[in-house]
Amino acid sequence: MSDTDLKHAIEPMIERIRAYNPDCDADLLRRVYDFAYEKHAEQKRDDGRPYIIHPIAAAETLIDLRMDDHSVAAALLHDVIEDQDVTLDDLRKLFGDDIAKLVDGVTKLKFTGFDFGGHKEDEDGDKPKKKKANVNKSAENIRKIFLAMAKDFRVMVIKLADRLHNMRTLDALSEERRRRIARETMQIYAPLAHRLGIGAIKWELEDLAFKALEPEAYERVSELVAKSRDEREEDIAEAVDMLERYLKSNHIKATIRSRPKHLWSIHRKMITQHIDFEDIYDLSALRVITDTPDDCYRVLGVVHDLWMPIPNMFSDYIAKPKSNMYQSLHTKVIGPKGEPMEIQIRTWEMHRVADFGVAAHWQYKENLSSQDEFQKKLSWLRQQLFDWQETSHDAGEFLSNVINDLFTDQVFVFTPRGDVIDLPAGSTPVDFAYRIHSDVGNHCVGARVNGKQVPLTYAFSNGDIVEVISRSNAQPSLDWLQFVKSSQAKSKIKQFFRKRDVADFAERGRDAYERELVKSGLDTREYMREDKISELAKDLGYEDLYAAIGYGYVSPMTIINHIKDTDTRHLPGAIVKRAHRSLTLSLDGVDTLMITRANCCSPLPGEKVVGYVTRGKGIALHAADCPNIRKFREIEPERLVDITWEEKTDEKYKASIKIHTIDRIGMLSDITAVFSEEKINIVGMNVDCLTDKTAEFTLMIEVVDFDALKLVMDKLDMMKDVLSVERVATNARI
Repeated sequence: MSDTDLKHAIEPMIERIRAYNPDCDADLLRRVYDFAYEKHAEQKRDDGRPYIIHPIAAAETLIDLRMDDHSVAAALLHDVIEDQDVTLDDLRKLFGDDIAKLVDGVTKLKFTGFDFGGHKEDEDGDKPKKKKANVNKSAENIRKIFLAMAKDFRVMVIKLADRLHNMRTLDALSEERRRRIARETMQIYAPLAHRLGIGAIKWELEDLAFKALEPEAYERVSELVAKSRDEREEDIAEAVDMLERYLKSNHIKATIRSRPKHLWSIHRKMITQHIDFEDIYDLSALRVITDTPDDCYRVLGVVHDLWMPIPNMFSDYIAKPKSNMYQSLHTKVIGPKGEPMEIQIRTWEMHRVADFGVAAHWQYKENLSSQDEFQKKLSWLRQQLFDWQETSHDAGEFLSNVINDLFTDQVFVFTPRGDVIDLPAGSTPVDFAYRIHSDVGNHCVGARVNGKQVPLTYAFSNGDIVEVISRSNAQPSLDWLQFVKSSQAKSKIKQFFRKRDVADFAERGRDAYERELVKSGLDTREYMREDKISELAKDLGYEDLYAAIGYGYVSPMTIINHIKDTDTRHLPGAIVKRAHRSLTLSLDGVDTLMITRANCCSPLPGEKVVGYVTRGKGIALHAADCPNIRKFREIEPERLVDITWEEKTDEKYKASIKIHTIDRIGMLSDITAVFSEEKINIVGMNVDCLTDKTAEFTLMIEVVDFDALKLVMDKLDMMKDVLSVERVATNARI
């Protein structure tokens, strides 16, 4: 395309948009394009061509999908914030809030630094940035991406168009970058296109990624398909001719097309089913497109009259659509040559949704009733995104849940009322029960599938009708974690036992605290009041004071001493006795004070510290960047005291760190070896093995100062298979 053609490229695009939306805002699109053209004027892609070709290609893909004006505009502008001196406010003032929000969403939509295959990677795109990958930050980024996507799915559709053009132009990149972008496409973008129902993009992304990741296998499958094409097309032509004649004789108007199987789909079938290419009989399928749903069922009758249907190979996705809005009748028959042949039957509207998915519903934004119906249809994915958020304790668990549920094969089952429920393949009645509601899952005792009672370990098949049997006094079993497949079920089961355990330990803690109050002669009614317990919990830094006592995080006697101190003693303005630990400090000339290290940040010698004058406890020592100090500066600045901590002894102080690693044999030994080399004592440890094949080690150690802690953390961070190292409060669970 010449420079002159590029300068006026928006005109043919506007004509294409007018073909499906005569009321499009042509003036807005021209202003947007002129702005993007000007901003990218001096920029080149890696292949040396003008950069503006990329946003044009993304916009044209959206036009193919018949997207709304604002989505096309956002595609043209999607790189101006990142690459040029343009702010979000600039776009908002020039083109409105909706377009600015879409561009902002696409700009932030980066699956940075994490590869589900276990690789740490740099950022994607034409402009890689050299920076250290961090799994926790990457997981948090992906969490934000999905939650933002739940608010406006157009952002993801625009990003898919952006990625499709990047995949079509991979050849200009180095092999390493090609493989990285292709892996990311196969693991994230293609599954998302599938779950959003955009088959037109999903299949092409998979084949392009397959070509980049396994070029030899791609060429081999391509050659096999090419060699058999003539014979296959001859068989398909014969089947099409027969079916056309039968439909015409039954006065049914329909269009028949062949649907070739995509290369990645063929390769995957050969690998997963351990079969040779010659044993794949459904390399092509027939697709019959009619005008109405009634015609679809009439076509089905003709097909089954013409060819023998294969038992248990029929699916009615018209009466019961898939959760991504896909509708069709699927049947397999014994074709003219005596070999299995798949036939899909749908209306033109169903065909458009099958190719365009969620994008099919933005064609006419003024049709509010259609949009309301569309939003209801999308509620399945939006609700699942928020369910993942609710049941995830951190970004890493959110990422694990997304991988487990969104990027795995699905099974579709039905409630007795006919509602479609999609679950990860291999799911059981327990998964189904928790998808319906937490209480249904917690009280589940059995299930009936297709009218017959089945065990809770039963693995669903597509089309099963499921009814949960529950009892009000039933409770989950930890054994369920061995067979449930959905992240929602796993999280809810664990949540149940966590809550139950907290309640048990809180009851024990309450009893222990009450006994200590009686022994100490204190008024139990006074010091067990709800407001008093809340005050004590806040003073001591615990969310649930009774549970903290029950778990052993704090002793009842410590609380009694705190009560006595706050009731009978106040900090004087001169020298007072030291408490708990002997610390040597310089505090405006006074070096003998009652000093304690705050549990929230556990400062060490060598750190910048600030003192907080407590009521009766002396001075609590906080790190200067402690969040509590920031809070105190706002509400009680008069209680803060500048302190210079000059440690003059070899005393050691407790500090806690959390190490996130790959879960493998020998990991603990490798970690403890680092502490042995530095002659650092480990005084407490807790190990959690996570569901994503990683582990978290929380260690309490003894160090002489902050420099010693930083040194050992840096050494740990450089270890193979260590994903992150962070410092945590000393009252963390050990």
